[in-house]
Amino acid sequence: MPFWDLLKLSLETFRTHRMRSFLTALGIIIGVMTVISIISLIQGMNLEVERQISTLGTNTIYIQKFAWGTGRIDFDEIGRRPDLTMEDAEAIARLKSVERVAPQRSRNVNRITYRGEKVTSVGLLGATPAVAATGNYSVEIGRFISSDDSLRKRSVCLIGGYIVDNLFPNENPIGKRLDLEGKRFTIIGVLERKGSFLGQSQDNIVITPLSTFDKYFPLPRSRRERIFNTLTIQVLPRRGAQIDVAIDQIRELLRRRHGLGYDKSDDFAINTQDTLREIYQNITRVAFLVMIAVAGISLLVGGIGIMNIMLVAVAERTREIGLRKALGATNRDVLWQFLLESVLLAAVGGAIGVALGLGIAKIAELAANLKAAAPFWTVMLGFGFSAGVGIFFGIYPASRAAKLNPIEALRYE
Repeated sequence: MPFWDLLKLSLETFRTHRMRSFLTALGIIIGVMTVISIISLIQGMNLEVERQISTLGTNTIYIQKFAWGTGRIDFDEIGRRPDLTMEDAEAIARLKSVERVAPQRSRNVNRITYRGEKVTSVGLLGATPAVAATGNYSVEIGRFISSDDSLRKRSVCLIGGYIVDNLFPNENPIGKRLDLEGKRFTIIGVLERKGSFLGQSQDNIVITPLSTFDKYFPLPRSRRERIFNTLTIQVLPRRGAQIDVAIDQIRELLRRRHGLGYDKSDDFAINTQDTLREIYQNITRVAFLVMIAVAGISLLVGGIGIMNIMLVAVAERTREIGLRKALGATNRDVLWQFLLESVLLAAVGGAIGVALGLGIAKIAELAANLKAAAPFWTVMLGFGFSAGVGIFFGIYPASRAAKLNPIEALRYE
């Protein structure tokens, strides 16, 4: 039989048994809907995290006392490590593979005030002017800190957009003086907004010259407190230089400077953007696998439902099959008819599931402030899954119908 005749027969069967067809496709709808909504949200999260990571500075290398990660931190061992020094930073800056080096220290300030208004939990960063390149900072208005500010230990600062919104909503902040825990700083610039990173605002920040920071906020005596307050060195490799080569050179240099033998572990840590990506992937991998497993079970249940209903259809239409064979239909015609019905049933369920999955992802994006992205391959994945389920679970009922003996089929009651 021509394909279009087979298609008409399949559609007529669905029209005749609308409710049964819908209930049969429901498992496919739920499975595909779950897969599409999960993948859309995960893809959106991946794009957003990648965007946030890029705001930290392209290819920037972070040299610190501790390594980034999600495991247990041995504070006693890290506390015994030597502090990184300005001399370390100057030595790194002389490496051929290094473009810029920005030593810096940071801490959390409980609050900053201006004329009675306040902002709490502010990130305070003391750095050299090179941090503009290594940390991907740009100035919206005013100017960045200069080498002269650092040399003279001036009490000047740049502020982020969050501080502007809360302390200077209707006035120009340049030239105004902030109170940082009793220390007065003059604002010389406003940073361009970076948005949030893993749920934390990057615009609730104050940047001062490193020399000024050291003057007002000396290192604490406690080893554990010093871990997060000692010098961090940001390094930007030269353009065209491989980041792995720069890391190897930095590691070799610091090991020599710290007098480490070949059998001793590093007493410092080198972190990169790839470290953040790996942490994010480790956090989301288990959740992703669990949700995909749930969606797979839904598709399996839907496929079993399709096979069951197609076996029922074969039993109900045994006389029809016998009559068609008696009139000249071949085994292949019967096979294709029932297989096409199975695939169409699954494909329609897949189409509905794709539409519902994209809708749920969009609703989640609007309601929960999540990012959703649905590249074309996700839509094709939904259709591919559903069609594959229809073929796999439709082959047995279709082959059973094709093998029926026409004489016995005509006698079937």
